[in-house]
Amino acid sequence: MEKNLTTGSVFKTVVYFSLPYLLSYFLQTLYGMADLFIIGQFRGVASTTAVAIGSQVMHMLTVMIVGLAMGATVMIGRAVGGMDHRGAARAVGNTVTLFMALSVVLTAALLASVGPIVRAMSTPPEAAAGAAAYLAICFAGVPFITAYNIISSIFRGMGDSKSPMYFVAVACAANVGLDYLFIGGFGMDAEGAALATTLSQAVSVAVALAVVRRRKTQIRPARADFRPERKTMAGLLKIGVPVSLQDGFIQIAFIVITVIANRRGLNDAAAVGIVEKIISVLFLVPSSMLSAVSALSAQNFGAGKPERARLTLKYAAAIAVGWGVAATAAMQLYADGAVALFSDAAAVITLGGQYMRGYVWDCIFAGIHFCFSGYFCARGLSVVSFIHNSLSMACVRVPLSYLASVYFPYTLFPMGLASPAGSVFSAAICAGVYLWLERRERRSGDLSAHIG
Repeated sequence: MEKNLTTGSVFKTVVYFSLPYLLSYFLQTLYGMADLFIIGQFRGVASTTAVAIGSQVMHMLTVMIVGLAMGATVMIGRAVGGMDHRGAARAVGNTVTLFMALSVVLTAALLASVGPIVRAMSTPPEAAAGAAAYLAICFAGVPFITAYNIISSIFRGMGDSKSPMYFVAVACAANVGLDYLFIGGFGMDAEGAALATTLSQAVSVAVALAVVRRRKTQIRPARADFRPERKTMAGLLKIGVPVSLQDGFIQIAFIVITVIANRRGLNDAAAVGIVEKIISVLFLVPSSMLSAVSALSAQNFGAGKPERARLTLKYAAAIAVGWGVAATAAMQLYADGAVALFSDAAAVITLGGQYMRGYVWDCIFAGIHFCFSGYFCARGLSVVSFIHNSLSMACVRVPLSYLASVYFPYTLFPMGLASPAGSVFSAAICAGVYLWLERRERRSGDLSAHIG
């Protein structure tokens, strides 16, 4: 059932709406972390590296699908905020059509590209076969990843952030159990982790579809709503494509950094892969704030309440920065211990601790530009986020990572600092664009005229 989020305390709405997001992201992150943790308990560094590299590729693919689905969340959210049930139904139907077609094409293309992807990642020879097996099985499950994310985006656009949390909880529990079964029980390697992940996603989609069939709502797409409609498709793509591309470019930057680390040797590759997984947990709060800001602000813009959208941005940014400060302080003290949860190799622990102590500062600054990105997306200005993230990647993150690798060959700490440097750059651009928009709107006196 759709829920209107345009009334009541803004702060409470941000907190209550973002908590299920946070738990959903936490559970979804456990997918990759469970694979990495369990493979580390039963196999060696080569297997850990194979899963780390394979899951990073899958993470990139997933966040791009989630970014594209943001178009559905925003369009449905605006329609719900404006009480336009027919418009919401068209958005739902066209979203399903678009993503199902995309999943078929994407699955075929990815399965044909497993070998080139493994080589492009500069995967260490000891881990190449495992990474290829992991990716092939996970790529076969792309339709399930796509189905889960479009169902979740639809629910969130309707103001329901709890149902997706339940769906992913089922998947996470299934994934952990199957990991132990395939890796610990059957003695499988990286392919066991991939098979567990794919099957658990299928279970999640089955549960989600069962809930959809029973859900009572005023938004009921008719058969005609599933036929592609130019205006609706254009709206979905206008918002979703820039977000998807920006998330893809961010992940490409991280993959390039991984390639740089892979070329330094197996221990460096494992250390960077493990830290990326830990960081993905620490980034749950900033990521949930981005998603909450986009969904809540979309409804408020649809209802003609731009001031509530601004307050949503401010409260979310304050929460994200507060979390970032706490996470950064904790990792300065306990970075080595966190890495040791995934590997008992002394060299990996030392290198991972160095990388984490530099990288973790990104939790503070990324939280700022994540919230701005959600706000710009809700306004139909997702291209702003695409631009600042692209510039950050090309001008800061990748060049600094490469230079740090060249000039500091015995430590990963300087490489870790490249990511927060890129986020500082992005946050500065976002703040500048926001202030420019505010000045322009004060002069015009009509905010609604500038919503994209």
